[in-house]
Amino acid sequence: MRDAYHEELDSIGDGLVEMARLVGSAIGRATTAILDSDLKLAESVIEGDKKVDELQHDLEARAIALLARQQPVATDLRIVVTSLRMSADLERSGDLAQHVAKLARLRFPERAIPHDLHATILEMGQLAQRLMAKAAEVIITKDVDLAMQLEQDDDEMDLLHRTLFQHLLDDRWQHGIETAVDVTLLGRYYERYADHAVAVAKRVVFLVTGEHADELQGDVQPEIQPVSGGDGA
Repeated sequence: MRDAYHEELDSIGDGLVEMARLVGSAIGRATTAILDSDLKLAESVIEGDKKVDELQHDLEARAIALLARQQPVATDLRIVVTSLRMSADLERSGDLAQHVAKLARLRFPERAIPHDLHATILEMGQLAQRLMAKAAEVIITKDVDLAMQLEQDDDEMDLLHRTLFQHLLDDRWQHGIETAVDVTLLGRYYERYADHAVAVAKRVVFLVTGEHADELQGDVQPEIQPVSGGDGA
């Protein structure tokens, strides 16, 4: 019975890793879709989010059943409760990737992103994917040091997010209000996606140590660099 119980605990962890890998792939493909105005790719991301939702519902059902049957305590209880919270973060990450894809679909066949911001959006998409890949690794390895690194990595996303706003507020902005709204939303989607990846890592820290990550390491604030030139991103 105990072997079956721990196998079920392990299967919940496996489900979280699968969710992380799916939403990591989704944000990468959504970024390509919005930069290339690729409708087919955008539709695949939107449709693929159903799989993430199904995984979350299945994980929640198994976790709740485990709570009811086994009434876990101490570390095991922390694993189940923390896993439920992580699944919510990962599901929301999938939604945010879907939002990026929906924006690409909305503006098709036009490109939602001005050429001078392509490099910044590409960097945000790649960084989001790397953060989620790290979050998946943290779930697998329970590596607290790696988990703590994610918050520092997230500073880079915050910097890119603020850089977008600097472009929007620049007197040289010539792309109109609609594009400004699109870029504002897009920046928020990536920034929130990164926050969820960090939240997953923080929850692993709590799972392993019983302490919150913020109690173990202070926040590091990013420096904001000025926008240079007319076409810099």
